[in-house]
Amino acid sequence: MSRTFFARSLTLIAVVCLAGCDAINLGVMQAAGPVAEQQRHLYFLLAVVLIFVAGPVLVLTPIIAWHYRLSNKHNHFRPQWDFSWWLEGLIWIPPIGIVIGLSVLLWTYTHRLDPYRPVVGTQPPLEIQAVALDWKWLFIYPGDHVATINQLALPVGRPVRISITSGTVMQALLIPRLAGQIYAMAGMRTELNLAASHAGTFRGENVQYNGDGFAKQKFDVLALSAADYRRWLARVHAAARPLDQTAYAQLFARTTPQPIFYSQAPPRLFQTILARPHAHDHTTEMHR
Repeated sequence: MSRTFFARSLTLIAVVCLAGCDAINLGVMQAAGPVAEQQRHLYFLLAVVLIFVAGPVLVLTPIIAWHYRLSNKHNHFRPQWDFSWWLEGLIWIPPIGIVIGLSVLLWTYTHRLDPYRPVVGTQPPLEIQAVALDWKWLFIYPGDHVATINQLALPVGRPVRISITSGTVMQALLIPRLAGQIYAMAGMRTELNLAASHAGTFRGENVQYNGDGFAKQKFDVLALSAADYRRWLARVHAAARPLDQTAYAQLFARTTPQPIFYSQAPPRLFQTILARPHAHDHTTEMHR
C-alpha cells in the first residue's frame, strides 16, 4: 500500500514539474518581443524585492521555532520591553523604502508598458483587427482585405497594432511571449501594440472564462520573415473563400474550429461589429 502511494506521489510530482516547465516555455520568461522582454525585466526586479521582503521571514521563522521548541529547556522567551531607536528604524525604514521604490518602479513601467503605446520601429505598424467570438478569434487584415480564424500571422521586426472588440461576451486576449493581456468587450474598442523579435510559433488564447469552450479557445501566432509573410498572405488570398454574409453568420456557432482563411473581407466589418455588438442580423449591413 505504501509503495503504491509513494509511486503515485512521485508520478504526481513529476507531472506537476513538467507542467510547470511547459508554462515557463510558453510564457513571458521566454520573451520573443520587446514588450514581453520589458515585462520579464519587471518580473525579475520584483522577484529581487520579494527576496528582501519574504526572505527574512522564511529564514527566521523555522530558526526561531526550532530554537524555542518545547523540548529545549535551556532557552526561554522572556521579553524585556524597552524603546530602541535602532530597532524602530529597522522596523520602519526598510519597508518605507521598499514601498517608495516599488511605487516609482511600477509608475515607470505602467507607462512604459501601456498597451496603447506604439512600439517604436523603422516601419509603419501593421494594422490587425481582432474579434472575440464563441469560442474562436476572428482576425481581420484591413490593409489586405483578408481575414482568418484562429491563426494570427505577423512579420518579424515590424510593429503591430491590434484593435480588439467582442462579437459576443467579454473576453481577454493574451499572447504571453509577445505582450500582456487586454480585454475584448462588445461595443468597445481596445488596443494592443506588440512586435516579434524573431521567427517562431507562439500561443495566443482567451483568458476570460466565457463558457464550455473556454479551455480550447487558443490559436497560433506565426512570426514570419518578410518573405514568408508575403507567402502566407498569398495562401490566404488563394483560399477562394470570401467572408460573405453566410460565412460570417456561421461564425456565431459555438465551435472551436481549426484555422480558416478568408480570401476577401468586407472593408468595414470591424466597425460594423463595433457599432452593433451581439447583433447576429447585422451581416446584411457589412457589405454596404
